[in-house]
Amino acid sequence: MLSRSTDPRSAHRPAAALVALLAVVLALTAAGRASAAPAAPPPSPSVGTSVGTSAAPPADVAALAVDPPGGKSVVGETSPIHDPALIIDDDGTWYVYSTGLVNRENGGTIQVWSSADDGTTWAYRGTIWDEIPAWIDEHFADGALPDNLWAPEIYEHDGTYYLYYSASRFGTDTSVTALATSPTLDPEDPDYGWVDQGPVISSPVTGLPDGKAFNAIDAGIVEDEDGTPYLAIGSFWYGIFLVPIEWPSGKPVDGWQARTVHLADRMMEGNPIEAPYIVHRDGYYYLFVSFGFCCRGADSTYQVAVGRAEQVTGPYLDAEGRDLADGGGTIVLDRHGAVVGPGGQSVFGDYLAFHYYDASNTTAPHIPTLGLQRLDWVDGWPVADQAVELPAVATPPASGTVEPGADATFAARVTGSPRPVVTWQTSADAGATWSDVPEQPVTVPEGAGTGAAGGVQALAAGDAATSTLVLPAVTAAQDGLLVRATAHNAHGTATSAPATLTVAAAGPAPGTPVPGAPGAPVPGTPAAPAAPAVPVAPAAGTGSGVLAAGGGTRSGVLAATGSDPAPLLGLAVGMLLAGAAGVTAAGLRARRGRPGEAPGV
Repeated sequence: MLSRSTDPRSAHRPAAALVALLAVVLALTAAGRASAAPAAPPPSPSVGTSVGTSAAPPADVAALAVDPPGGKSVVGETSPIHDPALIIDDDGTWYVYSTGLVNRENGGTIQVWSSADDGTTWAYRGTIWDEIPAWIDEHFADGALPDNLWAPEIYEHDGTYYLYYSASRFGTDTSVTALATSPTLDPEDPDYGWVDQGPVISSPVTGLPDGKAFNAIDAGIVEDEDGTPYLAIGSFWYGIFLVPIEWPSGKPVDGWQARTVHLADRMMEGNPIEAPYIVHRDGYYYLFVSFGFCCRGADSTYQVAVGRAEQVTGPYLDAEGRDLADGGGTIVLDRHGAVVGPGGQSVFGDYLAFHYYDASNTTAPHIPTLGLQRLDWVDGWPVADQAVELPAVATPPASGTVEPGADATFAARVTGSPRPVVTWQTSADAGATWSDVPEQPVTVPEGAGTGAAGGVQALAAGDAATSTLVLPAVTAAQDGLLVRATAHNAHGTATSAPATLTVAAAGPAPGTPVPGAPGAPVPGTPAAPAAPAVPVAPAAGTGSGVLAAGGGTRSGVLAATGSDPAPLLGLAVGMLLAGAAGVTAAGLRARRGRPGEAPGV
């Protein structure tokens, strides 16, 4: 958390064909477009265009559950978040628990954040309690009281959720790690509620092997292959230790001091190491720690390091074989781009959650912000993607016209690394003010596909994505509405130029005489039989009300490139009509087929 002592030892982490001829029509149309426009890589369906018919995203991504390895862009309420403890509940909801606000704002207790779209969009859910438990103030009654609660850990065992948290006196190792439990993580569940279970472990502590000591903050829970639980703990002083605990209490076993194991030490002045987190994977235990100093804004030096061991008790060696207890550690995540001082981490599955000090935030520079990475595993070691590419709107949404009652669709293609996520806004006052679209569409990575059941398959890594916004059944009142897309990643944002929605009723079909005009039929007079002719192509920018990329409409064909396919369409449609007349004369009866530190931290 941001309230860190100036003493380095006190650091903490805080969308079939009808007949063959129809295919010719489509082919001729496409050829007409291609001949009139420069060659370019084809964008994703509907990218940068607007269509006046109901549309849907190109893939069923309502439950996009698999990210490719690399950074995961997040939006919504993602700060101030410090020391994020990540857990994904059985119903698919993602939760993050984080350090409380300083000065006991909102009670100073542990904060809760959740995501209903697989960790992309986050919302603040409040705090676990309204105030710090009274026993904590009693524990620190002989001096300065804790300003807030720190560094949570969340773990589920046998249907109970265990939430560990810390309190400490500024600048000392006078600290305590405590516990709260709840039968559910869902704040809307009537059974929800965190019951304080009191202290778990305190420092200063005596009785450890070799007379060593630790600062009792930054708890992380792990179970070995036999289900025996342990608590990793420590910040500065002699570093990281492993304490045996037991279920269901979640507290240390009797005589734990003698059975405590020293796991990691920087072996340097101040010993800047903390935030231990151990995960078991493919026969190894991986110990993640934070090196360096947090909580210094632009000057923060946090970085995430790792070692692995065959036994939960160690020894933990880095990729070069150095023991973490003797200064070893392989750096997994370091400062890159706008990500300053990443650390205070937790791991759930292959996801690494961490905070960083956001250098791209101009409103609150270097505010602690939630970061997520889906780790890659290479030769048995976790790898984080630290590529840096600013987000860009490669193909912006386009202006266009629809009839009242039709759906208006806007799409944007974005690039960047990590792959950006798109948010949409609208303005009804010519851009003076903008409002977020209430239900944001999913940003679909390029390469996303659907399986037989419609579920999203595993995605290939890449840095481009598409987002498609559908405004259903637009009304005349929405005429002139402006729409824009913003691409977000950890290194910044990019916003498209506004696209304009025009809502207008369709005019008369091309060639239809206007009553009263020269040559118009007199009402009540039988109409003369029409002479066979190839239909006259409508003028560019007019037609049936299908939205064109340039803002006009054309004979039911999307004018995405700005070229005019109408002449080819007229010839093709004439061929189609002549063919149909021949079929009628032959008396064929075949039926046609139908396609089936900012505020308070």
